[in-house]
Amino acid sequence: MSRAKRTKQADAVDDDQPYRAGFVSFVGRPNVGKSTLMNALVGEKVAITSSKPQTTRRVIRGIVNRPDGQLIVVDTPGIHRPRTLLGERLNSLVQSTLGDVDVIGFCVPADEKVGPGDRFINERLDDFPHAKKVAIVTKTDAASKAAVADQLLAVSGLREWDTIIPLSAVRNDQLDILVDELIRLLPISPRLYPDDTITDEQLEDRIAEYIREAVLEDVRDELPHSLAVTIDDIIERDDKPLTEIYANLFVERDSQKAIVIGKGGARLRTIGETARAQIEPLVGGKVFLSLRVKVAKEWQRDPKQLGRLGF
Repeated sequence: MSRAKRTKQADAVDDDQPYRAGFVSFVGRPNVGKSTLMNALVGEKVAITSSKPQTTRRVIRGIVNRPDGQLIVVDTPGIHRPRTLLGERLNSLVQSTLGDVDVIGFCVPADEKVGPGDRFINERLDDFPHAKKVAIVTKTDAASKAAVADQLLAVSGLREWDTIIPLSAVRNDQLDILVDELIRLLPISPRLYPDDTITDEQLEDRIAEYIREAVLEDVRDELPHSLAVTIDDIIERDDKPLTEIYANLFVERDSQKAIVIGKGGARLRTIGETARAQIEPLVGGKVFLSLRVKVAKEWQRDPKQLGRLGF
């Protein structure tokens, strides 16, 4: 929804107790905890998380509902210097998304010094003059108080921020303060989603992401960027309480296919078990999951294959 349309709709809002609603996006280097933070704010897992960098590949919206406002958190891929066509498209996706949010939260982990990557992203924030800028020092649970203080000082020197907040998403430390501050910075507006909505993600997309997360956590470090997941079909059986899911795991080389399958199919079975454990609560019942591993050579650099895989 555009800013102009929301402003017009907000005319009917009681000025004595203005309700605020809008969009915030967290940016930062890959693996600084953006998706973990969004899940913690929403109170449910709507974005997959992984120790591997560049896990997020799509724009995912999580919705935080409060009596005084509605915060739509837009999770995006990490900003990075791209090496493939996929990387270029992910960066373009981030650019287009940030151009339409109300607040940008720049995430910097407390346990890593501010480096060239952080400064690169900070400079990019100048491209979005209409958005409020908030600095968020994440992972305070992983650093000493002195290190957190040093990081707050370093971050404050990057630019003039609307506010700076240290927090720990895994410990739920200061998340309420972050939400208070973010809602304060949003425009006066009626709610943009029904108040019982936590995400606008489609079921098929969430299932595909859970499968990809299961693979990421079970394979070697060189594979993550070469992995894509698509869903062929989701069938709800009438004769038994069972959901059948048929999915494809795409890699770029035959050697990667062998890694995913494992000796005698052992790794693929483990991946399936891990994925089902997350999918079953999502669909509300037992799941039969069929995984097929396929090779799409150099798909990260091929425009046609990227299109077929949804990028």
